[in-house]
Amino acid sequence: MKTVAIIGGTGNQGPGLALRWAKSGRYRVIIGSREALKAQIVAESLNTRLGEKVVEGMTNEAAAAAADIVVLTVPYSAHASTLESIRPQLRGKVLVDVTVPLQPPRVSRVYIPPGGSATAEAQALLGDEVRVVCAFQNVSATHLPRLDEPFVCDVLVCGDDRDAKAEAIALAEAAGLRGLDAGPLQNAVVVEGLTPLLIGINKRYNVEGAGIQVTGLSLSDRLDDLTL
Repeated sequence: MKTVAIIGGTGNQGPGLALRWAKSGRYRVIIGSREALKAQIVAESLNTRLGEKVVEGMTNEAAAAAADIVVLTVPYSAHASTLESIRPQLRGKVLVDVTVPLQPPRVSRVYIPPGGSATAEAQALLGDEVRVVCAFQNVSATHLPRLDEPFVCDVLVCGDDRDAKAEAIALAEAAGLRGLDAGPLQNAVVVEGLTPLLIGINKRYNVEGAGIQVTGLSLSDRLDDLTL
């Protein structure tokens, strides 16, 4: 069983993803935070809900060191500093970057960062020793903890490494979602840019947690040959 660590896992999206991955039984799940106690409190709340002790809480550094796959769910303002803090622990691993480069207070407007996308900036900072993919940006944190409600949403996955994208797609499926290969890492700017659009749609139409679904594919469709 592979271990997945969610760095910044005490925020909005991390606990919901952790809950779904732990419930699937396919992964050992670790919540990471700058403060170990904060991570442990969130982990215990998830374990209480699941009825068994299957989620652990650690510091970001310890969580990244213990993981096979690392998922980064931090605000863009903490993106670079968090990556720097766990850089040694990421060598040789897959990093799934969930970060969206939002610029408060105008979070419903697309912001393209200097590096082209948050994911591209992560890859540039970490170098070739880490295989970085973009995924889960367009999945609403509102729906993730609601395990008893239907939740249809596609997870668009971008990256330059075939096997790393396969890992992210497997994570999507373990969460009860459909993962789709959305091409190379260069396309991450589009995937990240969809999030502020969805935030704006939520506000204008007074809806909760708008997401993305690709039409023309059945829910059972899977890509046998991932492409770059």
